[in-house]
Amino acid sequence: MKSPALPTPDVDRLFALDQAALHARLHQRVDDAWQLGRKVYPALPRPGTWLDLRGKCAGQAHFGRGGLRFNPTLLSENRLAFFVDVVPHEMAHWLVHHLEEGHRVRPHGREWRSVMRNLYGLEPRATHRFDTRSASPAPYRYRCACRDHHFSRRRHALACAGQSYVCRQCRQPLVHSSVS
Repeated sequence: MKSPALPTPDVDRLFALDQAALHARLHQRVDDAWQLGRKVYPALPRPGTWLDLRGKCAGQAHFGRGGLRFNPTLLSENRLAFFVDVVPHEMAHWLVHHLEEGHRVRPHGREWRSVMRNLYGLEPRATHRFDTRSASPAPYRYRCACRDHHFSRRRHALACAGQSYVCRQCRQPLVHSSVS
């Protein structure tokens, strides 16, 4: 596999950026990845870029909205990995989708893997390995016979609406105890 096509950013400079400068630099990195994609597919439309993704996802190519979404919390905590891996990952989705018949291919299929390897010079990986605890807090505590479990707001709402959950270890029902 060839070396990464996008230059690796200077780590010290990247970590010295405040939030506004980091977001501006992310927009620039998306533009750099887009320009590289246009060398292969000149008709590739420029994606919009938003920093409005929440939860455990680092990034998302959103075709209906016309661009790429990124998680600002995970960006702030994983700056170098975002610039080296996440931006090319999402831009590869963007490129493959806009190719003829691209809307019919599997998200992390052969075409996407080929773009990751041959255009961006990266090993294709479908998922990140970031610590997502701060990006996806689970403040609702539930108890069983053996331990505490922490639910997200969504899972807590489902439990309040009648969905029942049991512990995988002790098979006892999970009962809401308090907000952490």
